[in-house]
Amino acid sequence: MSSSPQTTAKGYGISDTKKYTDFSVKEFKLKTLTPDDVTLDIEFCGVCGSDVHTITGGWGGLNVPWCVPGHEIIGKVTHVGDNVKEFKVGQRVGVGAQVLSCLKCNRCHEDNEQYCPEQVDTYNAKFPDEVEAQGGYSTAIRTNQRFVFSIPEAIKSEDAAPMLCAGLTVFSPLIRNGTGPGKTIGIVGIGGLGHLAIQFAHHLGAKVIVFSHSSNKEKDAKNLGADEFVLTSDDKFADKYFDKLDFILSAADASVIPLAELLSTLKIDGKLTSVGLPDEPWKDLQPQAMASNAACIGGSHIGSKKEVNQMLKLAAEKGIKPIIDEVLPMSQAAKAIEGVKNNKVRYRYVLKQDLA
Repeated sequence: MSSSPQTTAKGYGISDTKKYTDFSVKEFKLKTLTPDDVTLDIEFCGVCGSDVHTITGGWGGLNVPWCVPGHEIIGKVTHVGDNVKEFKVGQRVGVGAQVLSCLKCNRCHEDNEQYCPEQVDTYNAKFPDEVEAQGGYSTAIRTNQRFVFSIPEAIKSEDAAPMLCAGLTVFSPLIRNGTGPGKTIGIVGIGGLGHLAIQFAHHLGAKVIVFSHSSNKEKDAKNLGADEFVLTSDDKFADKYFDKLDFILSAADASVIPLAELLSTLKIDGKLTSVGLPDEPWKDLQPQAMASNAACIGGSHIGSKKEVNQMLKLAAEKGIKPIIDEVLPMSQAAKAIEGVKNNKVRYRYVLKQDLA
């Protein structure tokens, strides 16, 4: 065990979803220490669409009086508990969108800890002892070792950060739905999630069809590994792909997508999984759209530690990385939040530590 760990950290947080850019700097208590915990000083944190949905109130009110967002965290280990063997002080590691689960149920034992009914989100949540979980727009974080990940040397810290939520969120459903050689995979949307999904699907060996309403994304999609690019604004865009796709991953953060047309491209018993989680529910969702080919619609929630490690290994081997529009000082979190909310960023912002 390393030297005595810190008990508090400082972060940029908000207390009113109507004033979501009014960040204040405060000190907060870190997770209560246990022998299974890892503490790290934070160096980078990605800005995720989930941060925007949370602090603007799009997904509902805050669960804590003052909330520090951020769950794409990269830093250096400063303390490990007595039971921690995987990590050591000074090691570069990451933390994603989950910081605890019960670790005892069948889901936790079967590499499905992200679906544990007692899972604790990285921020806007509380630990079982009522200590508030605060996120990565801060100086430090402490979490159970199950939710800490070693970062391969081949991946830069600022590139690794978005992988820990955006990357994992698309990687898990891709591999769970058989993405690989001989499969044709549809990706809907090419934003902060979709541009990573294209790369993963391509490097897993699948044929990749990208569906987008933005013609200006075609060059990017092809450069990232898409085999074909389809404009959903074109009439009868789906006709050419009838009965051609094995799986569709929708990364579109929108309440209106051409759902019936997309479902028609699936083979019998094919599935569309949405990882885009807009503020408003999908419109025009009709069961009849699934009847003609027994199509299914599903959801997905981040991924397991096993999948994180698999994803990072693939990214390191194949040179997969996010497109980062800008690395900003953490004190400019408000600018990043506004950029994501108002679609002024094409792909990703990453924040760099600037709190002493």
